[in-house]
Amino acid sequence: MEVFVLKDYEEVSRKAFEVMKSVVSAKPEAVLGLATGSTPLGLYRNMIQDHQENHTSYAKCQSFNLDEYVGLPRDHKESYYTFMHTNLFSGIDIKEENVHLPYGDSKEDCEAYEKAMENVHVDIQVLGIGGNGHIGFNEPGTAFDEETHIVTLTEKTRQDNARFFDGDINQVPTHAITMGIATIMKAGKILLIATGANKADAVAAMIDKAPSTDCPASVLQNHKDVVVILDEAAAAKLK
Repeated sequence: MEVFVLKDYEEVSRKAFEVMKSVVSAKPEAVLGLATGSTPLGLYRNMIQDHQENHTSYAKCQSFNLDEYVGLPRDHKESYYTFMHTNLFSGIDIKEENVHLPYGDSKEDCEAYEKAMENVHVDIQVLGIGGNGHIGFNEPGTAFDEETHIVTLTEKTRQDNARFFDGDINQVPTHAITMGIATIMKAGKILLIATGANKADAVAAMIDKAPSTDCPASVLQNHKDVVVILDEAAAAKLK
């Protein structure tokens, strides 16, 4: 696990972009595992700016997203489908047919997403980390061998995400479809970004404590190629 501690969100985002660009430059047909939320927005802004200024192309890339809310139509303003098109896909030249996001509410939908990834190898998987240590929507207690599945969101996760729903937790979906931990761990490289003091406990548990389902992100200690990029606040409780 390679850990970088940088001054602030802008520096973290630039460093994350350097890691992403190195993968895409080395392999123009790279398969990108992507995440939503506020954490990767700076990375995506840098990708768009670089594409516009330096013409880095994503035309041969495929993308697979980590997760999606259950019960939101794809055109809902807070769906992850909308988020990705608004904040990344509309600004680069990735082909719509190469974009994949999980969708649905059944075991069959989960199996279909796993099958879509059957013949590809994710070259780089972008992750954030929840305040409770979740990656994707794999909440504490999720088995490390779990593949794509439907999850009941914890109260904390729904409270954390209420800010996207006018501060109203009642608007936040109760379930999500998510890549499982085993699915995430298949990626060739993992890029985890964390900023802010509210992530410090989870980051410390991920790096300093033994792997445990109490902190799903701690499984990354078992991966062969992980880059963790933190700001000073998120790194504050590391030993």
